[in-house]
Amino acid sequence: MLKKRLDSLDALRGFDMFWIIGGEAFIHTWASYSNWPPALWMSSQLHHSDWNGLTFYDCIFPLFIFIAGFSMPLSFESQIQKLTELSHPKPKSKILGHLLKRTVILILLGVVVNGFFKWQGYENTRIASVLARIALACLGAGILVLYTSVRTQVLAFVGILLGYFLLVRFYPVPEFGVFNFTKEGNVTAYFDRLFLPGKLHRKVYDPEGILSTIPAICNALMGAFTARFLLKNPLKLTTNRLLGALVLIGLGLVLLAEVWSVFFPINKIVWTSSFVLITGGISIILFTFFYWFVDVLGYKSIVRPFVWIGTNSITIYLAVHNIINFESTSHYFLDGFLQNASIEAQNFGIATGVLLLQLAGLYFLYRNKLFLKI
Repeated sequence: MLKKRLDSLDALRGFDMFWIIGGEAFIHTWASYSNWPPALWMSSQLHHSDWNGLTFYDCIFPLFIFIAGFSMPLSFESQIQKLTELSHPKPKSKILGHLLKRTVILILLGVVVNGFFKWQGYENTRIASVLARIALACLGAGILVLYTSVRTQVLAFVGILLGYFLLVRFYPVPEFGVFNFTKEGNVTAYFDRLFLPGKLHRKVYDPEGILSTIPAICNALMGAFTARFLLKNPLKLTTNRLLGALVLIGLGLVLLAEVWSVFFPINKIVWTSSFVLITGGISIILFTFFYWFVDVLGYKSIVRPFVWIGTNSITIYLAVHNIINFESTSHYFLDGFLQNASIEAQNFGIATGVLLLQLAGLYFLYRNKLFLKI
């Protein structure tokens, strides 16, 4: 039986968020300053694919959804037990109410992150967002995990991926035809232009649009499946064999995605079914490594900074998106020390300062047990 909160899960969430906050700029500026080949390669992976294909940076978003899905079976089981002990007549309805409330709050926070308080008018306000996709994907997966059997969840998983493939592959988009797989000609972009309120992020499409959010439910479901596999251990495997089985499952999903990509390209913007499978497989492999390293081997102190980030992931996400200017503060403290350095060294120094400021703030919150929960 797993404990209710895994240190490895918090660390993995923090590792995921690290690249969104100061980690990305740190690597880019380090690569520019050092010209060290490994740093240059890492920097090349910290960009989204322009269209088809996959980089490490493309895996960050689906990994976060996977982690959220992983938490569901453990969290729901605990909540149902507590509500039952309190004689609550409908514990599942109570949990569903919290899911719906959380979804609304995250959607609204996403609009705020998009610049709502700039007051530029409805037509210039973007409604779709990263937070909205996380909220809606987790809502869809949460309802399935809460109210249906694992068998039904698996059928829903397969049905969503196949149904989405058929829709994108065979729906005739006016003026573009069937399977015009371009940024403006695919059915998800067409659907967003018709129905997505507010401003589209890329004018003719939105990377967090309506239709492309549906397959993201499957990323959350893969997290829930992984949690149940570890929790129940249906094959009664030893820990090492159990983790080995998870790695094989992850590799199998990657292979299946590569095969499917021949017919349905790996594409983050459309969030294709092959993209779901390959990022799900990578997420399982990453989780397995973190679980083995942190919870099995016990190397917790090494990943402690990731835990600081992971336990306050929403807080730092909101902070770095136009709420706190860490870069300005870094300049205030470091400009004097860096004034005679090269431009590359100055940029690297400022990026390092930003990262240290963020970690210091997160450590303060963690040390004082201050956590933003939605």
